Amino acid sequence: MNHVYLDNAATTPLRKEVVERMTEVLNNNFGNASSTHSFGRASKALLEQCRKNIARYFNVSAAEIVFTSGGTEADNLALRSAVRDLGVTEIITSKIEHHAVLHTVEQLQKEYDITVSFVNLDDCGLVDYNHLQDLLQSSDKAMVSLMHINNEVGNILNIERVANLCKASDALFQSDCVQSVGHFKIDLQDIPIDFLAASAHKFHGPKGVGFCYVRKESGLKPLIFGGEQERGYRAGTESIHNIVGMDEALKIAYANLDTEKQYISELKNYFIAQLKENIDDVSFNGGCEDTVNSTYTLVNVCLPIAPEKAPMLQFQLDLKGIACSKGSACQSGSNQQSHVLSAILDEDKLKRPSVRFSFSVFNTKEELDYVVDVLKDFVNS
Repeated sequence: MNHVYLDNAATTPLRKEVVERMTEVLNNNFGNASSTHSFGRASKALLEQCRKNIARYFNVSAAEIVFTSGGTEADNLALRSAVRDLGVTEIITSKIEHHAVLHTVEQLQKEYDITVSFVNLDDCGLVDYNHLQDLLQSSDKAMVSLMHINNEVGNILNIERVANLCKASDALFQSDCVQSVGHFKIDLQDIPIDFLAASAHKFHGPKGVGFCYVRKESGLKPLIFGGEQERGYRAGTESIHNIVGMDEALKIAYANLDTEKQYISELKNYFIAQLKENIDDVSFNGGCEDTVNSTYTLVNVCLPIAPEKAPMLQFQLDLKGIACSKGSACQSGSNQQSHVLSAILDEDKLKRPSVRFSFSVFNTKEELDYVVDVLKDFVNS
């Protein structure tokens, strides 16, 4: 049986170089980075070198990188501190954000006297920047939280435009960049973002580690209390092997960015073309068919399948060895409709099954041909 992994937006396979580097650290650098003896100092030196390396990719100082357990914690850290400590009384977001943002905002609304406003979206789920500007102008002390790349439909936010709108209105800007870090270059000297969330397992690094970019003198306070690790921003013994793995994965991602971006873009365009050629009435959700306004790493496909047959699609794909997703992996165990698609599709489209296919440099056109054949057979059966 063929095995085709097309769920890279959920998580990516580790690069072999990352595994080798992590194994080396696990074997040789087991010291606690907070310990003052030679074992601890060796781990501390590795930790701070990784921090400097990662900071360099974003043109920021090492002191502005706070290591976390992943994107969810980084989102929580920025959002909760903004309301609790930084005087934010309104959060402006969208209805198609990751649940790491939406559920955190919902909880903050229960705990604090804050206003939550949702920016308008067009039919593809792209942000209405004029409406965002209107919301900012009528707000007192706001934080905008909008993701750079939507994890389900791939829409790209113009983060530079949003950052400048926020700066002009004296608002804070937090962006979940989990789907873009490692796949796009982000210069934080040019783009005045206050907080950014990233996660290593989205760019062929290990799970359980990420970082929060915290603009200096932001006033951010910790989410997790305990020791003084991460300059007091994030208590807990640092996972040195994971941090080293993230650093290695990011180094390889950015060293090969242009070549791999071109290769993956060709895969996506080929897949779209083959689906159109082989399946009548196939359509694409959000802006994912747009090569300018969507990421090159994923496509969200709406298939012409009767509602009564739709529940069998995911089972059939899995039976054929194809890994993909009906939405965010964080909610794939749920039978609920995707909140992203519910926000942008009409009722007729929502009755049809939609599937997210996401690509990496390890995929091939031959794999895509196999997937198209399986989909075609299922649609026509």
